Amino acid sequence: MHVDLVADAHAATGENPAWSEKEQALYWVDIEEPALHRLNPATGRDESWETPSEIGAFALCRSGAVIVALRTGLAKMTLASGDFDFLCAPSYNPLKYRFNDGKCDLSGRFWVGTMRDPLRGQEAGPPAAQALGYFADRAGFVEKGASASIANGIAWSRDGRTMYFTDSGARTIWAYDYDLETATLSAQRLFAQFEASDGTPDGASVDEEGFYWCALYGGGRVLRLSPDGRVVQEIATPVSQPTMCAFGGADYATLYITSAAHGVETEPLAGGVFACRPGVRGTPPALFADD
Repeated sequence: MHVDLVADAHAATGENPAWSEKEQALYWVDIEEPALHRLNPATGRDESWETPSEIGAFALCRSGAVIVALRTGLAKMTLASGDFDFLCAPSYNPLKYRFNDGKCDLSGRFWVGTMRDPLRGQEAGPPAAQALGYFADRAGFVEKGASASIANGIAWSRDGRTMYFTDSGARTIWAYDYDLETATLSAQRLFAQFEASDGTPDGASVDEEGFYWCALYGGGRVLRLSPDGRVVQEIATPVSQPTMCAFGGADYATLYITSAAHGVETEPLAGGVFACRPGVRGTPPALFADD
């Protein structure tokens, strides 16, 4: 399958693509720069807004704002002014940890995971199990009984009743029963497991048929997995470190793929944003319920 370069961004760690149906544009982040980007595929123009600290994830809001998961906490960002409204402090020591990967459930809660990523001068230490939780209002970040050494791959089935969550450090994707009313996780079960030679399961999306799409960081490909965890389609990427994928375009039939240049700067297209037409459609992303 032909995979096109749509933004030659050379992002250190490009992540978290999300389609804006209202703007017909793709939002994404560079965690390490750090900045929130908006790509107009029709013109190729890529705008960016710097953030005060690393931006591990974000979600578009029903109000038109953006909720951002910064190393220093959660904030609501108004793009017209560039202002940040602080929402809550993180549940960790920001000198040693940061948020990583996030997405809204069908009720509009912003789920986000964490990972160990010490700032320069801080003791690294061994990877530790990090939290998964959500933010719904100013009460703060609510941890919900799931953890990973590197939280990733958050996504839901079409009916919102199955939640997927990846422990990238263990190269494992888990599935849970999910209660939309109470945001409760139960019945944890293995969805997919990968070997070191496969690459690391990273960010993910679900298509309209309920199949799970996963980027393999270091594996140079994106996989489509059936609801029972079988690999049914594979797309090779022009870079070795794809990070996450999301559906977009007017018909939601374009799969956008972000990537990272960190550690592979000699790859000419590393850190770019790519697009392909995999033959299946996605659905609009759930928005954060701030209305």
